[in-house]
Amino acid sequence: MEEPRQLRRALIDASAGAISGGISRTVTSPLDVIKIRFQVQLEPTTSWGIVHRNLYGASKYTGMVQAAKDIFREESLPGFWRGNVPALLMVMPYTAIQFTVLHKFKTFVSGSSKAEDHIRLSPYLSYVSGAVAGCAATIGSYPFDLVRTILASQGEPKVYPNMRSAFVGIFNTRGFRGLYAGLSPTLVEIVPYAGLQFGTYDTFKRWAMALNRFRFSEGYAGSDDSISSFQLFVCGLAAGTCAKAVCHPLDVVKKRFQVEGLERHTRYGARVEQGAYRNMQDALIRILRAEGWAGLYKGIVPSIVKAAPAGAVTFVAYEYTSNWMESITP
Repeated sequence: MEEPRQLRRALIDASAGAISGGISRTVTSPLDVIKIRFQVQLEPTTSWGIVHRNLYGASKYTGMVQAAKDIFREESLPGFWRGNVPALLMVMPYTAIQFTVLHKFKTFVSGSSKAEDHIRLSPYLSYVSGAVAGCAATIGSYPFDLVRTILASQGEPKVYPNMRSAFVGIFNTRGFRGLYAGLSPTLVEIVPYAGLQFGTYDTFKRWAMALNRFRFSEGYAGSDDSISSFQLFVCGLAAGTCAKAVCHPLDVVKKRFQVEGLERHTRYGARVEQGAYRNMQDALIRILRAEGWAGLYKGIVPSIVKAAPAGAVTFVAYEYTSNWMESITP
């Protein structure tokens, strides 16, 4: 009986993770496109940076609102969902693998498959669980992440008209290894990012449950242990914001590796030349020297604006989808 129950749980985790990831990615795609345009732009992305560090020439994007207006004017509304198909093909298996591995790992370390026992894990084990799940999910879905970045950053005229041509073009010019360009900084980034996201999410949920118990003991209406959808939303919001704020510089490095050699139109500014960075450390040093600390945090505003609702939507959608699927399966 134990094996069918474990298989059922794995299918629920995978399905709920895929659905929640797809919803979150589609809702926040416009912010993701703006973030990527900032991250791959070598020129400064703020007015202050343009005045004090004008190393490359005129900047295409200098602010979130200005970038949104430019993208809409030049590429119309579909421009905000550029690369969304490979993003969905990336994020759905990513979140499916992530939540499945997360549940398996938590079951292993807690000795129980029940969610109420998982929430009692120490913050350290929650962090490790999230990091392990994030690494497994990243390796399994990385080529789609790379293609999504290229399609979202290329602008007009398009270098690659669709996902298939992007895969073929990358494979022809960079080989099989090209489909995993930037994997090293991604894995270095995902360990603290996924660890922080899931670790802080579990911590915020424990705090919310403690608050609810306190309110119940004081005579307020409601259950002493249940968490409302609004509380889940706030927990996911806070977890996504904390993780993204800490790990953003590594995300910038990853994007630079992913778009190396991409032949974009000159109006988008200087391109990242093929072989511009030898490795992750070299990229961090070169970006810091050429663009300052601001270069490592390009796109941080749309990134956090996106990460907060994305984390909230993902966790809420996962919890509700998982509970619904448990209720309809025998």
